[in-house]
Amino acid sequence: MTYIFRLALVLLAALVLPTAAFALDIMPFKDTEFAYPGVIGPSADPLNLTIDYNEMRDINARDEVPEKRVKAPWLDLSVRRAEKDVGVESEGGTLRTMATGLQDNAAFLVVYLHGQGGNRKQGSNDLTFGGNFNRIRNLATLNGGLYLTPDFSDFGDKGAGQVKAIISAFLAKSPHAKLVVACGSMGGYLCHRLAKDGDIGPRLSGMMFLGSFADPDFTKSIAFRGGLPVFIGHGSDDKTSPIQGMADFAATLRKSSGKDRVMFHRFETGTHGTPIRMFDWRLVLNWMLAKA
Repeated sequence: MTYIFRLALVLLAALVLPTAAFALDIMPFKDTEFAYPGVIGPSADPLNLTIDYNEMRDINARDEVPEKRVKAPWLDLSVRRAEKDVGVESEGGTLRTMATGLQDNAAFLVVYLHGQGGNRKQGSNDLTFGGNFNRIRNLATLNGGLYLTPDFSDFGDKGAGQVKAIISAFLAKSPHAKLVVACGSMGGYLCHRLAKDGDIGPRLSGMMFLGSFADPDFTKSIAFRGGLPVFIGHGSDDKTSPIQGMADFAATLRKSSGKDRVMFHRFETGTHGTPIRMFDWRLVLNWMLAKA
């Protein structure tokens, strides 16, 4: 099925049945290639898994150039036709974000917030992180969604305000969209702020912490108190954010909301960037959107 034909089907569905996507699973995209390589220990609880990660297999054998260019089987670069570098006007000036997918009447919005040293292009780079960003770009486009990777000035209140302005601008064009925010590393500081925001918090349908950081006040946030599904992916060998802090965070969230609202995937021997490379976007999104 060609890219244009698949996109036409998505647009037709959005026009005829604008709420149908809410009741449907996100269609597969390279599920075999991106499937978890294996589970260590008990797997009875899919919300609490230890994933078998091996650098030689999951980086060196997967990438043409380790950490810089993934091999072709993990890619579909035709999605670049659906990408735009967009300027959003705000009180503080023009804010920029990469946008992939439907900019109007999207069924869902996924927003990726980068960590220290990143920018809006990191989360739209098809070739790095094992092709996992290419996968979410394709998943969003093929399922009538929109994927945003914004720029922001810092990880404090100013940056959170900029991200809020960008999200709000796109929600205005897709008022019925479900909103999921994924936070890489220090991007988590912005996610904690957004969860507490009086406008964005109630709109959230899911939040992902990828090699990120905990906030002891998260359980008091508007979003979490509203039943927000939370995914935490973390490498067991993360030296930047040791895993125990996030394991304790997951346990606290489960105690506060019930374990069915928190998914915790530990990537055994994985380091700081491993969850971004390895976690299963489709699995997590389907779980979140079914609950929202």
